[in-house]
Amino acid sequence: MTYRILRGLAGALLLAASSLAMAQYIWIDDKGVKQLSDRPPPPSVPEKRILKAPGKAPFNPNAEPEAPAEEPAPEAAIKRPPTLAERNADFNKRKDEAAAAAQKAADEARQKADIAANCDAARKNLQALADGVRMTNYDSKGERGIMGDAERAEMTKKNQKVLAGCK
Repeated sequence: MTYRILRGLAGALLLAASSLAMAQYIWIDDKGVKQLSDRPPPPSVPEKRILKAPGKAPFNPNAEPEAPAEEPAPEAAIKRPPTLAERNADFNKRKDEAAAAAQKAADEARQKADIAANCDAARKNLQALADGVRMTNYDSKGERGIMGDAERAEMTKKNQKVLAGCK
């Protein structure tokens, strides 16, 4: 009989000890990380961040709050970080803009070089025409012919027009 009493007492003691061992606190700290402990959270943690405490009903996220503490902000006012797709789209946009700017700069440099080469060629041609050097040209058949005075005057006017556009 005493054996039964001792056995029942030991069982009750084990049940009481196991319920104490299962006393856990669950809360969310200042960094937003869920904390689990058998000790209560620090006093700096507000009551609404304690999700579970011994002797208290566990936190149910689907349950209606008793009284809303503050009005939730509209979705437009909430500043959320950009998603990976948005960041990738921004990167591609910046990359395309940089490529377009580089292409435009290269085109402008090429155009300036062409203008400088044309101006230099016009100066040389005008100098040769002014010196009275015999100049030849090729006709549509590929035969070489010497320029006459009329052709020289026409070439001089063309080269002077080109030089007028040069700086």
